Parts: sequence; C-alpha cells; structure tokens
Amino acid sequence: MRLRSGFGLLALVAATIAVAFLVLPVVAIFADVSPGRLLDALGETSAREALWLSLRTSLLAMLIVVVIGTPAAYLLSLRRFRGRALVLTAIELPLVMPPAVAGIALLAALGPNGVLGGWIEDAGLELVFQTAGVVVALVFVSAPFFLRQAIAAFAALDPRLPEAARTLGAGPFRVFATVAVPGARQGIASGLALAWGRALGEFGATLLFAGSLEGVTQTAPLAIFSEFSRPGGFDAALALSAVLIVASALILIGVKLLGADRAIEDPAAEGAR
Repeated sequence: MRLRSGFGLLALVAATIAVAFLVLPVVAIFADVSPGRLLDALGETSAREALWLSLRTSLLAMLIVVVIGTPAAYLLSLRRFRGRALVLTAIELPLVMPPAVAGIALLAALGPNGVLGGWIEDAGLELVFQTAGVVVALVFVSAPFFLRQAIAAFAALDPRLPEAARTLGAGPFRVFATVAVPGARQGIASGLALAWGRALGEFGATLLFAGSLEGVTQTAPLAIFSEFSRPGGFDAALALSAVLIVASALILIGVKLLGADRAIEDPAAEGAR
C-alpha cells in the first residue's frame, strides 16, 4: 500500500495511534519504577510468596490443560457429530464470561453447597480458600484459549499424513503422538502461551472462588490489588506489575521463537514431499 495516498497516510496515523496507545502504559510502568525500588519492593516476603504461588499454580494448571486438552482438541478436530457446534460454543463460553461470573459459577458447581460439593467433600478434597482452588480457577479460565488454538491447529493438518502413518501400521496413539502433535506444534505452543498468560493474570475468578489468603491463595494479581489498596503500596504494586509484564513477554518471545523455528522447518518438509 502506497503511503503517499490519502488512505495510506490515514492508515499510518491509525497504526501509530494504536501502537502508541498499547505500548505507552507498559513503558510507563518501567519508567516509573527504578531498579532499586523494584528490588526493594520484591524484597518483601508477601511479594515473593505471591509471585512463587502464581508461578507454581499456573505451571500446574498448564500441565493439566495440556495433558487433558491436547487429546480432547485432537478428537474434536477430527470428529463431526450432531451437537458439535454446541460443544465448541460451550468450550469457548468462558472466554467471554466476566471473571466475577466465572468465580460464582465455580462456587455454584464446586463450592461446599455446589452441585458437586458433596462429592468433593466425600472425597476429602478442599478447594475453596485453598491453593488447589487457585489451580481449578486458573484451569477454568485458561483452558478455552488452549483448546481453541489446538483444535484449529489439528484441523489444519494435511489429512494425508495421518493416513500415511496408519497405512504403515501406526496405531491411533502413535499417529497422535508422532504425526498430529508435531504437525500442530506451533498452534499448540501458541495456545499454551495464551492460556499461560491468561492464568498469570487471572484475578476475579480466583478471588471469588479461592479467596486472597497471603501465602495460600494470594497470587501476584491479587497481591497487586492488595498493595495498591493500602497507603504507600503503589511502588510494590508497580514492581509486581513489572515482573508480570516481563514474564508475559518471555512467554510471547518463546512462542515467536518456536514459530520461527517452525517456519524454517516447513520449507524443507515441503521439499521432501
């Protein structure tokens, strides 16, 4: 598109405004936090506990999402059945569900007086106001991001590849593990990045379902709100925000690198066919 044209200049102005609007708040956080203030704020025990809790609960949530979501996405990408559109819509519903509503929904389903509350209690499990409840909340809000990307990635695979593997005697699991998953790797990685980023930033569902108990259920986003709410806590809130931004950026960079690696491999694969 020629930038000298009227529309080209308009598009350039629009792009500049969009980039500036999205980048400026992120830059402002780091511009307002000196390295010394950042280290001082992160030296607080509550901040370290919140960051460590966010890291380990989000990693556990991602493990659950990948282990269960990958074969589920593979099946949903292959099968055409009555009601499939309804199933996919139900999977995507948490994407547009307000976080507070997600927390209430989890309480209604898994809380002490919820639909499955009696069974959970009989099994000796505690979720509400427990670290396990944080993991459940993170899985609920992040799984749809992974499933959407994984389903699309599996659906985009060349159907001749699994057929060729089956012709050579590979069973269903071997086709899934050695053909489908490697072929959909880029989409799976993208879905994982989106899901992990969503889990790291989760606030509303965690607060309503698991609470905000320091060292138990207070993740980094909850700690940011807690620090922001108390007098003189803005520096600590900025520091924690900066750490989460860095973590999110590293996740995105990792996915970009995987995508670049995939892009390098694909031409060779095409040439070998």
